[in-house]
Amino acid sequence: MNEQPGTSGLIFNEPLLWDKSRKGRCAMSLPKPDVERTLLDEHLTGDAPDLPQLSELDVVRHYTRLSQWNFGVDSGMYPLGSCTMKYNPKTNEVQAARQGFAAAHPFAGDMFSQGALKLMANLEHYLAKITGFDAVTLQPAAGAHGEFTGMLMIHAFHAKNGRQRSKIIIPDTAHGTNPASASLCGYESVNIKSGKNGILEPEAVAAIMDEDTAGIMVTNPNTLGLFESNIREIADIVHSKGGLVYGDGANMNAIMGIVKPGEVGIDILHLNLHKTFSTPHGGGGPGSGPVAVVKALEPFLPIPRIIKKLDTYEWVTDCPDTIGRIHTFYGHFGVMVRAYSYILSMGAKGLADASKLAVLNANYIKESLKGTLNLPYDRPCMHECVFNDLFQKETHITTMDMAKRLLDFGFHPPTVYFPMVVDGAFMVEPTETESKEDIDQFIDAVKAIAKEAKENPEKLKTAPLRPKVTRLDEVTAARKPCLRG
Repeated sequence: MNEQPGTSGLIFNEPLLWDKSRKGRCAMSLPKPDVERTLLDEHLTGDAPDLPQLSELDVVRHYTRLSQWNFGVDSGMYPLGSCTMKYNPKTNEVQAARQGFAAAHPFAGDMFSQGALKLMANLEHYLAKITGFDAVTLQPAAGAHGEFTGMLMIHAFHAKNGRQRSKIIIPDTAHGTNPASASLCGYESVNIKSGKNGILEPEAVAAIMDEDTAGIMVTNPNTLGLFESNIREIADIVHSKGGLVYGDGANMNAIMGIVKPGEVGIDILHLNLHKTFSTPHGGGGPGSGPVAVVKALEPFLPIPRIIKKLDTYEWVTDCPDTIGRIHTFYGHFGVMVRAYSYILSMGAKGLADASKLAVLNANYIKESLKGTLNLPYDRPCMHECVFNDLFQKETHITTMDMAKRLLDFGFHPPTVYFPMVVDGAFMVEPTETESKEDIDQFIDAVKAIAKEAKENPEKLKTAPLRPKVTRLDEVTAARKPCLRG
């Protein structure tokens, strides 16, 4: 299939609801009241809210048209590097919508929440088994929240041992939220550069690891899409000085079912259920960022914790070394149901196969495009590959120009200008859910854009041309945002 998915088809204009409002229109009918109508005093009600008055048809058409402006993973390929925007199987949505789960109330108490408690206890068990750790908490609300939870436990661990430390080592290939999580716990971030092959060198870690350093935060695979193959040796160096190894597991989609981080020297790891375990991703949440730990850190896990007594499950809070509660109730339950459904439907072999296909797809793109875009690290990658715009410099075409032009071909752009260790980065993660046909379409689109960069660079400078909104003045938008429309 050579035809590109992008088209200039019918795109509806849609005004604001207030512009469509007409006095007297109403999209709903209230039931007949069974009590007498009584007017409230004006001082209790104040001015009436400025709500639009619309018919049901007005409302339905408005939101349908807005939805047609959106692009999502159900619309097409979403190759955001370091984000794992994979397709979410609809069976997960069916399970999460079941009345017993969807209507579960956190105040119902242990006795009336056994099904929910059992699901969460099983999910903790499965995540521990997949990652190779001894215990898991599901409480963190998202990845960065999981990072923060992990750093709080590292802080509590050193405090318990009688000597708090002041520094954390963070590689240049780590995720951008790592320094913030460390700073929130009072640690100074010590940057360390990766080696010439794009991974950490043990000698560099040994040179800065001391007894005032609480540990290291390692993203593995890192943001270059490369596996940190020296992780065992690095962990030994950190442990020899009494430090701990924090693993950023946001890129677990590449090694799920293949590598168990808890068995290669990592002490604590957060996961993104909204990445690796195929739950809805984007739009501000909800997410879920479980944290897995080795036995020595289990006492510091947040409360409440779930335990099984005979045939029942219950919450416990009697944990003297805990960092306390870090989220209302116990996290985002609906996301957990979806992840649990995904794990059960995939099984151990299916999870491993997903990782293998994610790596295969990324390497296929890398090999197919490395003569078209510059490839700073030409070596086997994991779930994502990182190019840049070096080949397009001659005609003054940038990564941003190429990303904008991809919109005209019907593709969501990949991640651009990250990781910052690659100048002009163009970072692609196809995930395992994309077929060869779809990936070939993407490859052909990038090659066509690279050809345009040589033959007609001015066209790229004005792209995109087909979407509802063309190229925005991003500087003005940042300085003078128009929030109304």
